[in-house]
Amino acid sequence: MAILHKSKNGTYCSPSLRAAAQDGHQTCHVRITHATLRANHMGISNRMHIRTIVFCTAVFLGAGLSQFSAASDFPHYWDGREHVAKPNLSTVERIRFVTTVDYPPFNFIDASGRISGFNIDLVRAICSELNVTAICQIEARPWNELQQTVENGEAEAIIAGLKPTTQLREKFAFTAPYMRLPARFVTLKETTLEEPLADKLEKKVVGVVDGSVHQAIFADYFPGDRWVGYPTRALMLKDLRDKKIDAVFGDGSDLSFWIGSPEAQNCCTFSGGPYIAPQFLGDGMMIAATAKHTDLVDAFNFALKSMEEKGTTSELYLRYFPVDFY
Repeated sequence: MAILHKSKNGTYCSPSLRAAAQDGHQTCHVRITHATLRANHMGISNRMHIRTIVFCTAVFLGAGLSQFSAASDFPHYWDGREHVAKPNLSTVERIRFVTTVDYPPFNFIDASGRISGFNIDLVRAICSELNVTAICQIEARPWNELQQTVENGEAEAIIAGLKPTTQLREKFAFTAPYMRLPARFVTLKETTLEEPLADKLEKKVVGVVDGSVHQAIFADYFPGDRWVGYPTRALMLKDLRDKKIDAVFGDGSDLSFWIGSPEAQNCCTFSGGPYIAPQFLGDGMMIAATAKHTDLVDAFNFALKSMEEKGTTSELYLRYFPVDFY
């Protein structure tokens, strides 16, 4: 699968050509925007910090997929009895995916300067499952160029956490979800809580980030329980570690990295179960293509279902999220 980088003169070149390019108009580069998790990404307002890239890179370079093959609670999105036909892609000449590089650990620039992440490896697995690796490409673009790039025919699909709103569904076809990012509670290891949590939180103080979607979820799901709003994620997690509050409630994927980081000092763990909350968090991570490429969406769905049955997706999940957030 080719990974494309846009050059200064607007052309594209592969990593091998990029490495061989001399200074001048043929030098390839990837345009990088701020490393934040935008509100448009799955409708989540919390920001992901750049340090996550460093942590992820260290994990991936130091361990193979087999090290993370332990069982997880990664959900099944497909009914095993549902039949999804494999479309004929023999007339398709190119399948170019576009993504960003500011959404770790899904898509980011690694220590070697290459586009990496869960979404990148997922694309590789999809193309392999469909036997179309030779015509698959992936290119990094700024977030605000993704839709236009696909609409004007420069690419066929978006894999970057584009939220499938009602308005976007009029222009794009979306696959079934390949991952949801649930909300989770984190507590100290010595004071874990089991579901159902409504009565167990009655005398607890729960930290949330002020103005975040997770504050809204907590207020809706646990209206009678006490929460404290924090201006930053760092202050909230420090207070949990220092035992000033009983729990925090936030994005499970982000919290999973904190739990496994030196910053947490092995203090804490997930408590209770995952809260999917689609009315707040959306329908999950999906791949988007224009309406005229519904054949590709069908093909991606075929691959996603097959990969789920084989355990490929859950293995990728454990590789990028060694602390299971489900």
